[in-house]
Amino acid sequence: MIRIENLTKTFRLKGENKVVINNLSITIPTGRSLALLGRNGAGKSTLLEMIAGTMRPDSGRITSDGSISWPVGLGGSFHRDLTGAENVRFVARIYGVDTDDLVAFVEDFAELGKSYHMPLRSYSSGMRSRLTFGASMGIKFDTYLVDEVTAVGDRAFRTKSRRLFAERMENSSAIMVNHNMEQVRKFCNAGMVLEGGKATYYDDLEEAIALHEAMLS
Repeated sequence: MIRIENLTKTFRLKGENKVVINNLSITIPTGRSLALLGRNGAGKSTLLEMIAGTMRPDSGRITSDGSISWPVGLGGSFHRDLTGAENVRFVARIYGVDTDDLVAFVEDFAELGKSYHMPLRSYSSGMRSRLTFGASMGIKFDTYLVDEVTAVGDRAFRTKSRRLFAERMENSSAIMVNHNMEQVRKFCNAGMVLEGGKATYYDDLEEAIALHEAMLS
């Protein structure tokens, strides 16, 4: 279970305050894999980062009775001056998993070749996503936060990523941001629509998708 209580996040844009998340309170039940839906700019990635703890809200709090990944697909918490392998070692120490096992897993999965031992600042956005996805999938979390990550790489790599993610979902849940409704239907069984800083939870995924698509039309 993830409980969001009175959560607010504001950004300063062009001299004005923009409220992205507005006094949001909602509970995500245990065992539900959630599609986080909404227009571009609705605050989906911002909410993921606050759930992960990589971004602080202005007010409110988020509590959980299980372990939560960082937002897979967003490499902002990785250090650009460290190599890919060094970043993975750092992550392993933070989460208390075997360092050598995680480094070897990511090296095999991410297919970065020699770049794995080069500074992250030399990586393309796709390479960073492959690194962060591999590092996250190499650690067993109760809930994975996923931001469009299954779109990374060529067809073979995308297929491999989806297969691995599906394996993890056999024992874990997810909160997923994805504009591909086919993938949403494959991996999620509930939905939440974010609009105007507020969110509506739907235990029926199809209801959430219908509202989301109506908002976009």
